[in-house]
Amino acid sequence: AGQPTVLDVAREAGVSASTVSRILNGTARVVDAKRAAVEEAVRRLNYRPNPAARSLKMGVTMTAGVIAPNLDSAFFARAMVGIEEGLGECGYAAIILSGNWNAVIESQRIQLLIDRRVDGLFVIAGSIDDASLLRHAQHVPIVAVGRQLDGPQVGAVHVDQQRCGYLATRHLLGLGHRRIAQVAGPSRLRDAVERDVGYRAALAEAGLPHDPALVEDGDFSETGGVMAMNRLLDRGVPFTAVFAANDQSAMGAQMALIRRGLRVPDDVSIVGVDDVPAAAYMNPPLTTVRQPGHAIG
Repeated sequence: AGQPTVLDVAREAGVSASTVSRILNGTARVVDAKRAAVEEAVRRLNYRPNPAARSLKMGVTMTAGVIAPNLDSAFFARAMVGIEEGLGECGYAAIILSGNWNAVIESQRIQLLIDRRVDGLFVIAGSIDDASLLRHAQHVPIVAVGRQLDGPQVGAVHVDQQRCGYLATRHLLGLGHRRIAQVAGPSRLRDAVERDVGYRAALAEAGLPHDPALVEDGDFSETGGVMAMNRLLDRGVPFTAVFAANDQSAMGAQMALIRRGLRVPDDVSIVGVDDVPAAAYMNPPLTTVRQPGHAIG
């Protein structure tokens, strides 16, 4: 039998197909009896409008694209759930693609989504430069998450990343630590750079010098955190606390410390950033600066 069409509904209700279309999209001025007959026919046949046909006619696809740096990050996953919920309330569906922290891939995938005629785009963090985003926004409205950007058809949601680094470091200073190492994020990424600025600001406020030997770059992943901490320990520089630029780095750093026979927090304290769900289930639970991922989405 296949899916019922507008013609089937029209036949069942005893009206024209164009009348059915106008009633369903809310533009028809018809008598109540005719409207009731169409609504009853829709119910009886379990008719659902064809989204593709509707897209052609209305010029909208009721879809929005989402470009995330990667799909295995707990923080980005929470943001994407928030986006999906927000879109769902408006009757929209999301098409989610990963940019792999690569500006070229991100730009290609944005273009792919524009070619698919999405009605709007969300770009979460990522590596693409602002000028390229503004150029893409000439073709589709864009909301950029994690950057400060303003222009035609562009909005932005920004969290103060410097403050994240500052609060984490200040917490450790408040515990009495003076030799605070940092497992930083990738230096090419804005969030990582801003959190490092916050770390340095908290040290300066406490009258402490910034020691480059206490900083080792990770890559915002657990494995990167393990490797960065191993390099810090192998260097032999003394420290009693670690600011990790995100929770995944902190989890890796904690594992590396424990493997070397150091106790957390007895020998070394750790603070992360994000407050991903797994942070509460670490042993011991991870102290972290919360970012409202779901609310951001």
